[in-house]
Amino acid sequence: MTLRAFDRLAYRTQHLSMLLNATFMQEAARIVSRTPRPQVSPDEIRCLIRRRKDLHERDLANVEADLYPREMLFDIPVRRYLRSLPALMRDTPNVVRRMRRRDYKDIPAVDKDRYPAYYRRNFHWQTDGYFSEHSAEVYELGVELLFRGTADVMRRQIIPPITRLVRSVGGADKVRLLDVACGTGRTLHQLARAHPSMRLHGVDLSPAYIRIARKRLAEIAELTLAVENAEALPWADGVFDVVTSVYLFHELPSNARRNVVREMFRVLRPGGLVVIEDSAQVSESAEIATALREFPREFHEPFYANYLEDDLAELLRSEGFDVESTEAHLVAKVVVARRPT
Repeated sequence: MTLRAFDRLAYRTQHLSMLLNATFMQEAARIVSRTPRPQVSPDEIRCLIRRRKDLHERDLANVEADLYPREMLFDIPVRRYLRSLPALMRDTPNVVRRMRRRDYKDIPAVDKDRYPAYYRRNFHWQTDGYFSEHSAEVYELGVELLFRGTADVMRRQIIPPITRLVRSVGGADKVRLLDVACGTGRTLHQLARAHPSMRLHGVDLSPAYIRIARKRLAEIAELTLAVENAEALPWADGVFDVVTSVYLFHELPSNARRNVVREMFRVLRPGGLVVIEDSAQVSESAEIATALREFPREFHEPFYANYLEDDLAELLRSEGFDVESTEAHLVAKVVVARRPT
């Protein structure tokens, strides 16, 4: 479809507003917490601005290529964000206090046999880690503020290769998809908007996040959600046509990353597609390497430095996948691969 000039103007106005509001809130939080700004060069800042512009142009181009519908450009849960904002703001002093103490173990009591050690921490210094509905309720807004209004835009860049697969097999109703580490269900929501008849499944290790996902995805006709560890998926071999994962791998230690990839390979049918989106890495984004390396100094991301050097495409190849593409999108990357037939 061809986007009207009004659509483009509305899209750019929307994202300018989100950028300004998110920047204001980030700077206010930085002042309150007395957190120094990341040491990023002017050249890298200019590069990030260019990459943001390129991401928005790609988003618009994907709609014009009918890879996902126009409505997704404006699919922002404003009311939900406004409801979550007071809770997020009230909780800021707790996050700041935790950050200053470097207290990454401040989480509720949990079953140590059920949850691996790497998961029993509060990533990003967030209250309760991934173990409460409070954390789940404010998660999506927190991520959008962190990425200054581009989280959903980056997230939906996994859809184009899936759309091409849908066309090749004759319809979304023929596709069974598993989203690994589905969290509160934002990626599944976007997939359902793009392909309403697709059979969707999601798995996450957090019961609280799955409870929120069930509420938010209640209108999706064919959907199952499970609380399970991605290192040991509860499905038989070769049952899915597509496996996706968004923003999981940078929060895993090296051995767990490989275990998850092996499980993805196992549950994917021969010829099936895997689409992984996560933080950019040095391998394809060396031009912003300093900005990437600054990230874990401010946020609690204990496995991020190792992740930056552990190229996802090479990881997939090492576990038997045929890699088709790697694309950079602002501070993220999308890797597309297939299980050989």
